[in-house]
Amino acid sequence: MRVSYSDLKNTIRALTEGEHDRVALMATLACEIHHSDDRFDWTGFYRVTDPELLKIGPYQGGHGCLTIPFSRGVCGAAARTGAVQLVPDVEAFDGHIACASSTRSELVLPVFDASGTVIAVLDIDSNQPDAFTQEDADELADILAQVFA
Repeated sequence: MRVSYSDLKNTIRALTEGEHDRVALMATLACEIHHSDDRFDWTGFYRVTDPELLKIGPYQGGHGCLTIPFSRGVCGAAARTGAVQLVPDVEAFDGHIACASSTRSELVLPVFDASGTVIAVLDIDSNQPDAFTQEDADELADILAQVFA
């Protein structure tokens, strides 16, 4: 099953309307995004909890890493640079952190609040190589902006 971003946006809009609690919003998005596409093997948020440190937030899938410094891994790179990380082969990413040995490709998007500050990253892992497209990155960035910014 492939995600219909139009349907996903409508569902998320309906479920999150009027909600302002970030953890509740992250939990809802993690669930809806994860179950929208068979490519999404692990879907979740890492929250900025201290300077230069991410801590696991709401997610769907197997266990994730509990903490990730901004200086390490794909999630750290997204938080550090504020840029989307579209990684077709995690083994080729210098400094990749193997939170799950089944991960073959990864898409990580920074999550910005209304002031433009990175408050989290959305991490989506796939057990398939080269699973993600620029369309995935663009559509998911749009969803994150609508919900958090």
